[in-house]
Amino acid sequence: MPQTEPTFSQRAAMACAELGINLEDIARRHLSLWPEPAELVTVANSPAGLPLQLAPSAANAWLDLQEAAQAGGVDMYLVSAWRSIERQVAIFRRKLAQGVSLDTILAVNAPPGYSEHHSGRAIDIGTPGCPDLEEDFENTAAFRWLNDHAADYGFSLSFPRDNRYGYLYEPWHWRFADAK
Repeated sequence: MPQTEPTFSQRAAMACAELGINLEDIARRHLSLWPEPAELVTVANSPAGLPLQLAPSAANAWLDLQEAAQAGGVDMYLVSAWRSIERQVAIFRRKLAQGVSLDTILAVNAPPGYSEHHSGRAIDIGTPGCPDLEEDFENTAAFRWLNDHAADYGFSLSFPRDNRYGYLYEPWHWRFADAK
């Protein structure tokens, strides 16, 4: 009998088990699986030269949003986009190897399979003059512009202060749903 590849859900469950992440805790936090898209397009490259990819509709919306922000004098760029389950596992392993506790990691990183980044519709945004992935992003012109205009392009802030998912506040993390 031919072996079949594990489903996304099975891969996520195996990755969580390997890392010691309790599935009951995931359910208690109301986290959802975010299956990977069928197609990805490269919208930029990271400083290390790695492709930053999004689902086609999110890619188009991001490029339109970025262009409009630039036209308004606001510079922003992608820090992170699509991420595989394997990449999410690598992030956990690196932090665990550095001595960071699993609870601390889970306050800022979604369990493998449960990251919005897996969908190809989530982005982490940076702007010159502000360290990437820091709460200070909320004090930038980019954040103010996003608050005023991101919804016009189908993006919303995923993890505001005191969000129901138990993540720390991430003013740089936005998810594409669809334009109004």
